Amino acid sequence: MFIARHDLIFNNIDRLSYGVAICDIDGDGEFEFVVTGYGYHNLALKWNGRGLLDAADAVLADQHGQAIGVAAGDIDGDGIEEIYVLNSDTLAGPKQQFDRLFALHGGQRVDLFAQPETQPLANRSAGRSVSVIDRFGFGRYAFFVANYAAVMRLYELDNNWRLNETARSAGLNYATGGRAVVAGPLFGSDVDLIAINERGANLVLANRGDGTFVDVANDCQIVDRQFHGRGVALFDANDDGCLDIAYGNWEGPHRLWVRAGNTLPFHNIAPMELATSSRIRTVIAADFDNDGNPELFFNNFGEPNRLFGRRSGQWIELDIGDAREADGLGTGAAVADIDGDGRLELLITHGESAPQPLSYYQMPANGNHWLRIRPLTRSGAPARGALVTIQQGDRITASVIDGGSGYLCQMEPVAHFGLGQNTSIDQVSIQWPSGATTIITRPHADQLIIVPHPAVDDDQIL
Repeated sequence: MFIARHDLIFNNIDRLSYGVAICDIDGDGEFEFVVTGYGYHNLALKWNGRGLLDAADAVLADQHGQAIGVAAGDIDGDGIEEIYVLNSDTLAGPKQQFDRLFALHGGQRVDLFAQPETQPLANRSAGRSVSVIDRFGFGRYAFFVANYAAVMRLYELDNNWRLNETARSAGLNYATGGRAVVAGPLFGSDVDLIAINERGANLVLANRGDGTFVDVANDCQIVDRQFHGRGVALFDANDDGCLDIAYGNWEGPHRLWVRAGNTLPFHNIAPMELATSSRIRTVIAADFDNDGNPELFFNNFGEPNRLFGRRSGQWIELDIGDAREADGLGTGAAVADIDGDGRLELLITHGESAPQPLSYYQMPANGNHWLRIRPLTRSGAPARGALVTIQQGDRITASVIDGGSGYLCQMEPVAHFGLGQNTSIDQVSIQWPSGATTIITRPHADQLIIVPHPAVDDDQIL
């Protein structure tokens, strides 16, 4: 299925790489792949029409960092996303390398954690993943950090525009084997968090509606206390307009949890082929071939990657093509339509035990149609955590604008829908974290629609 195009990455040297986030680093309206480096500089791979060229400035590159996780979100409501880079120079406990929080101020990039007034707040524990969440629905995001064997952290600005750590007041100050985290509206318009953990129970942190959270993993029945979680993805696995959960367990059974609408609990429907254990890292849910059915990509470490698809209602293993990477030391992966052709590209990072170059894969053209929706906040930033649904006849499919990070990574802030040979779309609905809803009636296929936030928190029809 996938075709290798590593030649499109300029100066693609062997390196230790981990996380990937897709964001706009410079406010020009185009997305880049931000790739973290462990003892190597961070990259910002920009598509220039011919290939991917590193556009990271010296501050973002952070030549001497030991970076693994990364995510982007607009914490100050200025329309430009900040970038959180999680450094971890040890497996667990205290670390020497503090995290970075990069912001553009007056056209200059600065590390907010390097400022004297915020240095005491910097995360001093080894972590794995980071996600952003608009917990109040105001369009201003907080960065949630999944630490390992240490208390999780939540960074956001207060009403006086000062950076604060607020995990305790939000009810998010758990200490566990944090590995992966993802954000999305599981139970309504409020954005919730799912933390997949190692050597401990998973957490499903439901937003009470006031920006505080309560763990409902037992009600959802996805605790999985005895296994070691890694990558996680939210997507609609059964076309009911609600989000389901797929995640991998390191050398344990992988899970595909679905539910009927918004009812609980979730039920694991992973067939044996999909559940078979592997040394898994990132999990990505996306319609790579635009046939109208989702695929699940499993990025594995030191063994072949795997791809599964829903065909005639059944999940089966698919031919992964060049992206099998039998000897790849996969550490992270992310997906985006970086070249704007309506087909998703896959970037895979490698490292940890030995340096390897990045991998870049494209899909062959097949004539299938597509639709892409990019919702924005009031200030024009990506509305991460928004829920987008598309209706075609009796079929309703949902997609979440990714807040990150699954495991170390964050996907593009766009809802991508493959349509197969069907170009008839009844409507698209966008539900923002604020509770506002926009309905787009009968949009044309094969286009990207950028949708601004409604002027007021009310429904609108376009």
